[in-house]
Amino acid sequence: MESSSMRRGGSVARQALAALVCLATSGGALANADEWWTPANQVGSDSVLVAPESAPTLNSFGGMLSNQYSAAPMSAQDGLLEDTLQSTAADVDQEPSGLQTLADDEQNQDALADDESFEDRLDAFASRLEALDTLEEEWTDYQDGLAADAKAKKKKSTIKIGGRVHIDHWSFSNTDAGINRIESGGDPDQSPENITAFRRLRLEISGTVPQNMKYRLQVDFNNPQTPEIKDAYLGWTDLPNNQTLLLGNQKRPLGLDHLNSSRYNVFAERPLAVEAFNEDARRFGLAMYGHNDEESFCWTYGIYNLENINTDGRFIGDSAQAGGYSRLWGSPWYDDTSGGRGYWHWGLAGAVAKPDGNAGANDTNNNEGRFRTRPLARSSQRWLNTGRIDGADWYQNIGFENILNLGSLQITGEYILTPMQVEDPAAGVDDNLFFHGGYIYASYFLTGEHMPYNRSTGTLSRVKPHENFFLVDRCNGCRGNGWGAWQLAFRYDHLDLTDGGVNGGVGNLYTAGLNWYWTPYSKVQNNLVWGEISESGLAANGDNPLDAPVNAGNFLIFGTRFMIDF
Repeated sequence: MESSSMRRGGSVARQALAALVCLATSGGALANADEWWTPANQVGSDSVLVAPESAPTLNSFGGMLSNQYSAAPMSAQDGLLEDTLQSTAADVDQEPSGLQTLADDEQNQDALADDESFEDRLDAFASRLEALDTLEEEWTDYQDGLAADAKAKKKKSTIKIGGRVHIDHWSFSNTDAGINRIESGGDPDQSPENITAFRRLRLEISGTVPQNMKYRLQVDFNNPQTPEIKDAYLGWTDLPNNQTLLLGNQKRPLGLDHLNSSRYNVFAERPLAVEAFNEDARRFGLAMYGHNDEESFCWTYGIYNLENINTDGRFIGDSAQAGGYSRLWGSPWYDDTSGGRGYWHWGLAGAVAKPDGNAGANDTNNNEGRFRTRPLARSSQRWLNTGRIDGADWYQNIGFENILNLGSLQITGEYILTPMQVEDPAAGVDDNLFFHGGYIYASYFLTGEHMPYNRSTGTLSRVKPHENFFLVDRCNGCRGNGWGAWQLAFRYDHLDLTDGGVNGGVGNLYTAGLNWYWTPYSKVQNNLVWGEISESGLAANGDNPLDAPVNAGNFLIFGTRFMIDF
């Protein structure tokens, strides 16, 4: 920005230049630059020369000169030049007035007109210079953009390798006879056996491809004989409106807890309703993801095949059972100043799907109309299960999500409604069915941390302990330690899969959790699960949800999971 002295100097220079032009146009002769004067000293750095021992007068040019200056002969226009230079010296710190004092002189009036005309031309020239500067900047930016694009085109694709290991132990401490029938297939005296297993044993590769593509491949080897495809997609990023388009095996946008990564979830197993109405979550599809600039409002929508291809990687058939899924969510309150320790998330998800309504013994595909889930633990059988519903024609999902996080405290809940329309139903089954379920939980960090939140995906993120867990020897013979982060949690689950002659069971379960975060990439989860299952046809003989509903009974399960990811 120009200083005030520079602006005043520019104004004075223009006035002096105007006077000189006036003299030239009136036929007067001017001395050259070397004939004006030679200053012995210059005071300050201003462009106007001031004699330290002499003050200029209004009517005499000689008053500006002293023995420190030497003046050259001047023309007949000296009087005009003297007055002009006097006003120039006087106007360094005040508005121009030299020309106004000579307003009665006709020649000075002409000079004033010429001065105004010249100022207009100077202003126009300055405007053109500014336009040229702008054009030069734009051209430089354009050239830089071309260079960046050329450089990016020469780049190779990037690759990132990651994975996770989850080791589980589940102990079935107490189960009633009806539960035993479901787990064993009919024996009321055969209680579930304890299980130690790899819950997840995943390797993943992800990266980018110039200019704006991405990819991800994730395979689970928890059952080495039958690896399972998880994420397997390619996509295009940086699309208009902050959008990304993905093609391949990916999660369907239904169920907040399903969309959370298993690395970050508060409980070891996902809620009953989330797993029942979006079993395994991933399907092959084409989906768009986007958000506004502030990431306070986001969306996902896409079309997915209902066939689960996680073990064979293909769908074969002329009739493609498919579903349209979408999700809207937002975080109207997100406390940036505290690093996201306070936020409120809301979400609304919906789906319309047309499953395979065949329920024969030869139908081995995985796109049937069926809803089922385990008891929040890795049992061998699903304890709540509608079985394949004969004649299932259409079904819809409507899901509601909510998260309120206040520092170390978080309260989260979901509810999912699932009506189904049945064509030519089996005997005793209604042609309109309605299933539903949900959960609510509260969690609290004893050590002061909080559950981070990703606004653009509407999901939970990685917890970072204030200090990691460690135990080491010190040089002085003492031991140093860190305690990591400790989190308490409690969840209530409800799921109703019994309606209109289909008796998949009604479950009410409670889970108490204690999580010990060793580092941001490792932790131990402990879950105590208890509850009851009622109105279950499975409990009658172990395998038929169309049997008369009975009370399966109560159960108690304890599980521990050791987790690490990289």
